[in-house]
Amino acid sequence: MYNSKITGLGYYVPENVVTNNDLKEFMETSDEWIQERTGIKERRWIDPKTGDTTAVMGAKAARIAIERAGLSKDEIDFIVFATLSPDMYFPGGGVQIQDMLEMPTIGALDVRNQCSGFIYAMSVADQFIKTGMYKNILVIGSENHSGGLEKSTRGRNVSVIFGDGAGAAVLSRTEEKGKGILSSHLHSEGKHAKELVLEGPSTQRWVPEILENNDPDDTSYYPYMNGQFVFKHAVGRFSEAIVEGLKANNLEKEDIDMLIPHQANLRIAQFIQKKFQLSDDNVYNNIMKYGNTTAASVIIALTEAWELGKIKENDLVVLAAFGSGFTWGSVIIKW
Repeated sequence: MYNSKITGLGYYVPENVVTNNDLKEFMETSDEWIQERTGIKERRWIDPKTGDTTAVMGAKAARIAIERAGLSKDEIDFIVFATLSPDMYFPGGGVQIQDMLEMPTIGALDVRNQCSGFIYAMSVADQFIKTGMYKNILVIGSENHSGGLEKSTRGRNVSVIFGDGAGAAVLSRTEEKGKGILSSHLHSEGKHAKELVLEGPSTQRWVPEILENNDPDDTSYYPYMNGQFVFKHAVGRFSEAIVEGLKANNLEKEDIDMLIPHQANLRIAQFIQKKFQLSDDNVYNNIMKYGNTTAASVIIALTEAWELGKIKENDLVVLAAFGSGFTWGSVIIKW
């Protein structure tokens, strides 16, 4: 069997910066309140006039990743696109990327695993490469949260957290042993699905009923999060996924050169860092600048860390995420 390694990385975030103080224009909040609870100082929200969408941002990040991989778009064999905020209910964003990048008629797969989406997408792509089915796969995580947030005092507990952005990686086949993705580990626990959820619209309560009711107090169209419950489970599952990945490869926590956690909440990342006794140089966080970009967060952070020279040849890189579903997982990489 082959191994897969990351040969190209790229990310894109909207130019429109929304600070915590900017949010005070339409909700009761403060910079201190938001930073204390989340660590977030600002986020990027799409300006509709720019034409950015989930797919458009994904395409912009993908072009950078493909160029850095030293490939042409025609050398990409498959697309895996992770998002919870597609441009359309259907079809998914993967086929839009195929069209936007003017690629051959390659396959495109959409992954709907929310905050764990990029981890799941990487695992899927890795399996396709390991079996020899494909040589180069484009993996994208992209989110447009700002268009679906309740930007009011009623919705502030969720709306202050999320930002827009996209990241992309090219996974390529290698025959070099002990390099690239060493293993991936995926889990879910659906009994907690409604603790972090967006219930509507859905086929259980579809368009005719929504139009008939026209209820201004119906909050089912907005994301809901049981914050304390999610935090409690996140710190436990994050740790489990990282330990599982290390054990699978006969590694210890001291072997970690760089941990890239999903950027859900700076307090969660700090808790994990302390638990694994990692220094600031061994963990990369950027939630302060971008907020939680869900399926895009791990790949944006990974790309930034690499661009800053924080990830070097032969480093052990651990990616980990936890989110809605509940779903969680990890990917262990020898750079």
